[in-house]
Amino acid sequence: MTESAAAPIGMVDSLADLSGGPTEEALAFARAYVADGEMDPALLALLRDPERLAERAVADAAKKARDWPALSHYRAANAALAGQRTDVVFIGDSITEMWRIAQPDLFRDGVVNRGISGQTSPQILLRFMPDVIALKPRAVHLMCGINDVAGNTGPTTPADYKANILAMLELARANGVTVILAGLTPISGLPWTPGVQDPKGRAAELNAWLAALAAERGLIHADYGPVLADAQGGLRADYTRDGVHPVGRGYDAMRPVAVAAMNAALQKPAGD
Repeated sequence: MTESAAAPIGMVDSLADLSGGPTEEALAFARAYVADGEMDPALLALLRDPERLAERAVADAAKKARDWPALSHYRAANAALAGQRTDVVFIGDSITEMWRIAQPDLFRDGVVNRGISGQTSPQILLRFMPDVIALKPRAVHLMCGINDVAGNTGPTTPADYKANILAMLELARANGVTVILAGLTPISGLPWTPGVQDPKGRAAELNAWLAALAAERGLIHADYGPVLADAQGGLRADYTRDGVHPVGRGYDAMRPVAVAAMNAALQKPAGD
């Protein structure tokens, strides 16, 4: 490997070569997941193949070691927006990221998606400056917390989660960005971390705090529970394949709530 082609070490002037984004395999899965009908058995078999799972685990570990908050994920996309109007940025985890795949027409004309699958609130907090504030939006739609409940980046507490949300609210307020504080979407369980105790109860606890915080601070609250939940408070079976992530019909139900929240946010004075 030549010196010019070597991977950057330490602080360097540019990380353009490390621009990230989902793999083609991940995109193929997400498109199949949100689409109507049964998923392709060949795709499911590929995703469950032990050798491929091991390869992805190694690749994911390397990415996290190099860029834990995934600052590189949208680096190139953010640079491409220079000089363009940004009205609303949606930031969050896979539920936000897959929304763009389910409804690409929602994310145009100044509406930008900055979701990253698997992320927790501390990672999203670290991305908040480059992926939200630097784009100078009028509003931000902030939705995260399910992966905190799952412990995707290690054990955590409700207090840790709340501190991260409050920090993002302060960043938005200081920069004149109106906040749409979204509730967590309902879940019926956490299939990738079955050992988590009472995930529905934990999610409900965070949701109650988010709703109370939005009311206390006069924030716009996008509550997706009423349009997604079943009688037991989980995600409706016809809106999901895994009990966590909505399929296309689920996003169809969420869209009017999001659009109403965006319209309200864009009518408020900056930073309110």
